[in-house]
Amino acid sequence: MVILALGVHYKSAPVAVRERVAFAPDDLPTALAALREYVAEGAILSTCNRTEIYALVGHVHSGGKNLRRFLSESRGVPAADLDSYLRWYCQEEAVRHLFRVAAGLDSMVLGEPQILGQVREAWTLARQAGSLGPVLENLFREAVVVGKRARRETGISRHAVSVSSAAVVLARQVVGDLAGCTVAVIGVGKMGEQAAELLVENGARRLLVLNRTAARAQDLADRLGGQALPLDRLAEALVQADVVITSTGAPTPIVTAALVESLLARRAGRPLCLIDIAVPRDVEPAVGRLPRVRLYNIDDLQAVCTANLGERAREVDRVEALVAEHVERFRLWWQAREVVPTIAALRQRAEEIRQAELARALARLGHLSERDRQVVSALSVAIVNKLLHRPITRLKEVADSRSYSRALRDLFGLDPLPLDGPAAQEQPDDADPARGNTGQPAGPDADTVCC
Repeated sequence: MVILALGVHYKSAPVAVRERVAFAPDDLPTALAALREYVAEGAILSTCNRTEIYALVGHVHSGGKNLRRFLSESRGVPAADLDSYLRWYCQEEAVRHLFRVAAGLDSMVLGEPQILGQVREAWTLARQAGSLGPVLENLFREAVVVGKRARRETGISRHAVSVSSAAVVLARQVVGDLAGCTVAVIGVGKMGEQAAELLVENGARRLLVLNRTAARAQDLADRLGGQALPLDRLAEALVQADVVITSTGAPTPIVTAALVESLLARRAGRPLCLIDIAVPRDVEPAVGRLPRVRLYNIDDLQAVCTANLGERAREVDRVEALVAEHVERFRLWWQAREVVPTIAALRQRAEEIRQAELARALARLGHLSERDRQVVSALSVAIVNKLLHRPITRLKEVADSRSYSRALRDLFGLDPLPLDGPAAQEQPDDADPARGNTGQPAGPDADTVCC
């Protein structure tokens, strides 16, 4: 069996691509149930900056094809449209990638805390959907441990920097002092709530809060001294606000060019700054082409984030060491999982042979006393144990335990390992899983996929 991960993230794909493959929270239970038809085990991590699928498959090439097909079919996006943006990780590199994600090393904002909760949520949802098995269960458990240790034992999450804080920094760069500004926050999820708090902390004169669930908007507005508006009063908020930060989970834009254009006269020439940190995007790109309107999306925040990460960057080596430690721990667990069935089968075969030959010998030596019979039996046990000691010890030690397991099973006539039959040996003519680099934009038939 092989662990594979594929997906897109902010380094490989622009927001226009990421939003096409993002899974809304309500979509995930159905998607995870469908994923079980494609792979042995699976989990989906979908955030504003990434959509990644982690899976246990029988073979790297056929499993990779299935994952690519699942992503294409479940999101309704032609696979050809995704191929240049996909990133693939296989076996140890897939493990390392997930651990780095959970530790905050692969985030747009280095060390940001939200991703750990999102990894935990992906684990929980996959378990509830029944798409996890023992391998991914242990993989995600270990990832959460790595993420917790990184934040507890290093300074990777100190010196607060987040997508929301970057959005507020950008707003200040665009409009200057927020003290005279009316600001609006649309969507009160974690990022929207944090953005509202930071806007108030940075001196915004007036806060408007809009959300599909009116009670949540009212709670946040009451806490921060703002005003809650129902989402159907969006036009009113767009007329009043100088800065709008939007982060809803809507599948299609809620702020259209037609809507904003119809409001420009009522704004009397006042500039409008829109910062869209949602994926899929909340604001149509055409809005940014309207007069006196400046539109930014989540990809525009990277420069802001980079400028504020000096202290965290000094902690990267310490976190990488933690990741390496847990990758090795998972590798040893995986290796033990691989070799235990072979060791058990080898011992069983040896015991069957010993018992048969001992019975044959004792039948010929019928005159032996009971004590002599016990001595002969003990001798046979000692011989078998000494013969098996070296191969079993070596099997536990080697890195390529699966190859050793196959060799032992072949030499001793044991049943093949699961998925070692002809179907597992199939490989596309143009693919070589032993060549290339992981994490590159290649499909499962390309030379860059490897274990």
